[in-house]
Amino acid sequence: MQQTNQRILTMDHGYNFRDLGGYQTHDGKAVQWQRVIRTGTLAHLSKHDQQSLVDYGIKFDVDFRSDGEVAKAPDQIPNQILYRHLPVFPDDKTDASKTREELNAELKARKKNGFDHMVEVYQEMVTEPQAQSAYRHFFAMLLSNTDEKDGLLFHCTAGKDRTGMGATFFLSALGVPQKIVKQDYLLTNDILSPFIQDRLTKAKNEGITGTTLDTIKAQMTVSSGYFDAAMAAINKHYGAMPQFLNQALQLSNEDINDLKKLYLTH
Repeated sequence: MQQTNQRILTMDHGYNFRDLGGYQTHDGKAVQWQRVIRTGTLAHLSKHDQQSLVDYGIKFDVDFRSDGEVAKAPDQIPNQILYRHLPVFPDDKTDASKTREELNAELKARKKNGFDHMVEVYQEMVTEPQAQSAYRHFFAMLLSNTDEKDGLLFHCTAGKDRTGMGATFFLSALGVPQKIVKQDYLLTNDILSPFIQDRLTKAKNEGITGTTLDTIKAQMTVSSGYFDAAMAAINKHYGAMPQFLNQALQLSNEDINDLKKLYLTH
């Protein structure tokens, strides 16, 4: 992993590792580098990767995956990193961890296509009590990370949906404009492009076409439509992002000020 001021971090056996530093807020401050990292799975990290996390200053690992995902592919992290499991859903609704066979069976049984299913998942990340509880505890971890030399990492399986919303709530709380927050969210598609193309090519070679192919793509990518569905759910149920953070995630004005002190440049 490279050192500071580098958005995309390279790992031997991990993907979608990104530092959230450098984003500008409404009032001209910026998110500090090497404080909060969003990633995909940590299940395949080499010893070298694990040492890279330590060298980068990572002290906390927040895992948004379900119990089943964790049991199937536990995080490979060194002992000095503190692990916290905060499942956003009771099972992997995003389908990121499912095998091709499992996904094909589910697609046959499911009435909604992939895009509509994911829109529903994003709405549930805003409204479901378990999701709200996971993100509340995530912010409690962020607020407890008071040593500016320590970094916090959070992830799910692909590092795009549950992690994408975690990053959205965090950056929004700091006052980063929604346009920039959305750009960070959509950056996943550029980073995962080789994986996505490889998966779609394999599917086509297996004779998969039409709706099933579209659904595979919908579940491997992020979309403006997903992000907008989550924002629409926030506006419908809470009025706006600040009220969502305050009411659903129980962040007080004092909490927001503390987050800004901890994670923004002074």
